[in-house]
Amino acid sequence: MEDRKRLEAMVNELNMYQGQADVLNQQVETVKATISDLNIASETLESIKDKKDTETLVPIGAGSFIITEIKNTDEVIVGLGAGVAVKKKIDSAQESVKDQKKDLEALLNKMMVDLNKITDIIVRKTPEAEALIQKLEGTKQ
Repeated sequence: MEDRKRLEAMVNELNMYQGQADVLNQQVETVKATISDLNIASETLESIKDKKDTETLVPIGAGSFIITEIKNTDEVIVGLGAGVAVKKKIDSAQESVKDQKKDLEALLNKMMVDLNKITDIIVRKTPEAEALIQKLEGTKQ
């Protein structure tokens, strides 16, 4: 009976770790997507910098675009989060994007370390639980 309780505790613990790993994986994917968006923003800012009356495509939804001309490439509106945005000079905007990307990459690295720790725990504890299952099944027969 003691083995059965120990097995139940181990299974609950493994399920908890697996749940944490799943949540962390989702967060990792979200951070990766945000970094990708920042890369696109950085490339776009660089490509319009110091260009006057340049044409661009603006998405209007459902995979459709309009062709438009950018009149002012000296300033852009930069989102700060929580629905707040500010007007910045393009160099300052590029610096903000670079800083955000650096912060997110550091966060991503920390998340990956945490995910590896959780995965190591799962890998280490799973054979122990499997051995206990084998033992319990062997005692039933």
